[in-house]
Amino acid sequence: MRYLLQVDFKMDGPFGEEMSEAFVDLAKSINDEPGVIWKIWTENAEAKESGGVYLFETKEDAENYLTMHSARLTSFGITDIRGKIFAVNEALSLINHGPVK
Repeated sequence: MRYLLQVDFKMDGPFGEEMSEAFVDLAKSINDEPGVIWKIWTENAEAKESGGVYLFETKEDAENYLTMHSARLTSFGITDIRGKIFAVNEALSLINHGPVK
């Protein structure tokens, strides 16, 4: 079974193109994390929120990544980090074209 990790937090920026440029190396490094299948980056400049949705091979991989990522964000001065892990129902997700494979 695959697992979805949802993370969000308050952030003053950057957003949009500036975010894309500032975090390209971080984005590349995420591909090397154990169990990561993909990540969708999320942002809401008006609400000053950022985060992501990740798909992992195992629950343990998702939990380990959340622990590491929360520590990294905290070291950047980011607080109020919210992370949730969900089991993915692949059969239903595939009906709705969910990228679960």
